[in-house]
Amino acid sequence: MTTRRTILVIDDDPAMRDSLAFLLDVKGFAVTTYETATEFLDHFANGTVDCIVSDIRMPGMSGLELVRKLRADAATCPVILMTGHGDVALAVEAMKAGAVDFIEKPFEDDALLRSIGEALQTQSAAPADGTVKRDAEARLVDLSPRERDVLRGLVAGKINKVIAHDLGISPRTVEVYRANLMAKTNVRSMSELMRIAIAAGL
Repeated sequence: MTTRRTILVIDDDPAMRDSLAFLLDVKGFAVTTYETATEFLDHFANGTVDCIVSDIRMPGMSGLELVRKLRADAATCPVILMTGHGDVALAVEAMKAGAVDFIEKPFEDDALLRSIGEALQTQSAAPADGTVKRDAEARLVDLSPRERDVLRGLVAGKINKVIAHDLGISPRTVEVYRANLMAKTNVRSMSELMRIAIAAGL
């Protein structure tokens, strides 16, 4: 029998914790839940953990602060953040700090499981230095200058309306450019697009 991968869930919403614990347990993971990032840090020493799934907004330490703390402590386990619709800029900042992904609530079970699967795969097969950046740059090579401008705005955490104002175009046009970005880079989610852009150094 194979060893079950360990997933830690951190969320101050009891219903969310229970729901995710049930889902992940059914899918064969070993799950431990915590109400706050501080509680997690108080109990977590050097135990084996394969992936952390944390809310971004919590009482006390936020998900962003948790990512920074773990990276400062040289912890290598991947962190996936769950974010509300208005927290995308914060989630992008967390990805720059070292989170591997973010998913917007409410999300489908499959979206979370796919994100965890990719995080575990990435962890077990770390590419050679420079490979990630080269791969990311190759995904962006076909973008037009204006598409790159829109992507830089998204990486900066700006909403469509602000990007539109900065570039002197309409919010609707920004939406079209966003759709083009998703299609040209062949991504399924905004978080995947952000991951590529950050890896490419945008």
